[in-house]
Amino acid sequence: MQKRWTDGSRMDELAAAFIKPNDRLSSFERLEIYSRQYWFRVLDCLWDDFPGLRAVVGERKFTKLTTGYLTRYQSNSYTLRDLGNRLEQFLREEPHWAAPRQELALDMVRFEWAQVVAFDGPSKPAISPDEILDTPAGKLRLGLQPYLSLLELNYAVDDFLIAVKKQESEVLRGEASNAVGSAPSERNHRKGSRPPKREKIYLAVHRHDNMLYYKRLDPEAFVILTDLCRGVTLEDACAKAVTASNCTNIDWAAQIKEWFDDWSALGWLCRPL
Repeated sequence: MQKRWTDGSRMDELAAAFIKPNDRLSSFERLEIYSRQYWFRVLDCLWDDFPGLRAVVGERKFTKLTTGYLTRYQSNSYTLRDLGNRLEQFLREEPHWAAPRQELALDMVRFEWAQVVAFDGPSKPAISPDEILDTPAGKLRLGLQPYLSLLELNYAVDDFLIAVKKQESEVLRGEASNAVGSAPSERNHRKGSRPPKREKIYLAVHRHDNMLYYKRLDPEAFVILTDLCRGVTLEDACAKAVTASNCTNIDWAAQIKEWFDDWSALGWLCRPL
């Protein structure tokens, strides 16, 4: 009868087919070391990619949260870049990990994952202003770059993340200048950034000249861009945004032209899929 995979000698035999033992460790023991190193590596990746979420839930809870996440959703990609692609889904399925700040945590996860996408996501050839002008607005359909994310959020996570990163930078500079004999545990005694208050914001997370950016949008601009993503014509998207707006005394033709000039300059606009 064949031995079970959990049998130590069987596992050692299998490991020996790939890894040589040495004078101190068996093949299986060397494989275990690699396995532990990889586990800590993926935890470190999430630690680095989601500093805002870490600040929202606290460092200790973040470690438990990411451990639970990786236990349930193991990496499904050849690159560690995609490691957090199901973190929002995980927090929605198991909200206790982010309690009592689940809504803020979800906003932050969406924002930080959008930055991962923007950093090295695919791009398409940008459409020129002349190409836009050559097509009637009632027939013109535009797409947005795949790396661009549009976010409707309930918290000002952009300002909060800036504060978090600034504080972490100051802590690192302070640690670098501390005496060598300082206790390692002292680094954990830091004052956290104050969580943001509820505030409806609209963000575009994108890149330009290989640099990552996020930009606040007016509600009407957000409506136009979102509708363009859905395949709505330029004319209908603009009409919907203006009709739904509470703003008065605005030259909408001039305002919309200004927005499209900016979006064209940033390379956001492209042919639809």
